[in-house]
Amino acid sequence: MKAIIPAAGLGTRFLPATKAQPKEMLPVLGKPVIQYVVEEAVAAGVDDILLITGRGKRAIEDHFDRSLELEDLLERSGAVEMLRQVRAISDLAEVFYVRQKRPRGLGHAVLRGAAHTGDEPFFVLLGDVIVPDNSCLGRLRQVYETYGASVLTVTPVEQNLVSRYGVIAGVEVEPGVWKLTDLVEKPPVNDAPSNLAIFGRYLLTPLIMKILPTIEPGRGEEIQLTDALRELLRQEDVYAVTMECSGYDTGNVLSWLETNVTLALQSQEYGPALREALERMLG
Repeated sequence: MKAIIPAAGLGTRFLPATKAQPKEMLPVLGKPVIQYVVEEAVAAGVDDILLITGRGKRAIEDHFDRSLELEDLLERSGAVEMLRQVRAISDLAEVFYVRQKRPRGLGHAVLRGAAHTGDEPFFVLLGDVIVPDNSCLGRLRQVYETYGASVLTVTPVEQNLVSRYGVIAGVEVEPGVWKLTDLVEKPPVNDAPSNLAIFGRYLLTPLIMKILPTIEPGRGEEIQLTDALRELLRQEDVYAVTMECSGYDTGNVLSWLETNVTLALQSQEYGPALREALERMLG
């Protein structure tokens, strides 16, 4: 199965850090966010990945390419383990690139991959969301194979936060699996049909690529994937599965910081020392 990873956003919430580098290349424990996402796809058996990029994103392409000068330097200096890590990045998968010439929403970014995915189902992984244990896509595939329909991941959020997210309505057909009846983008707290928010991972049938060109642009001339999913729901079944793994949104400075701290505390390399440092700082 193929995967599309939209990574064309301007990263304005990280300015000035993202003035000359993609937000997807910001590090989490020494590894750029986009590498976590590609590794997650590869762990799920994906070997054909399309990255949707834009102007100023060349660093992403360079990251997944060979760096012969660096490899030669590491080899001559005897840095065997570091050399292995650097070479492994370029061998992860077949990675292709298409540019979104200007930001026009997630739906438009996904549509840029239509020629690549053809008449096959495909994963969509948001390029600023990390799922470190790599279990999410496998669960999506299981549900897809059971019901033969598009599947998206959802996660419970506090009721007072539902207005920040796309939220689903549906019927639970088995533990943790919902057959959708509607999707609502950023509903008022008192009108939300559930507290299950869409979370950055999808497995979509090819019909979505026929629907996306028919979706009217909204604010900022953006085409939203949620609008296309609502239309898809009118034509075929759509399911959602609650996440059984931890996911981290790195799309703003605070969440990026929280992701770094959380994953560092979980690591054997950084955890003990960081815990001590935090205890000192917090008194």
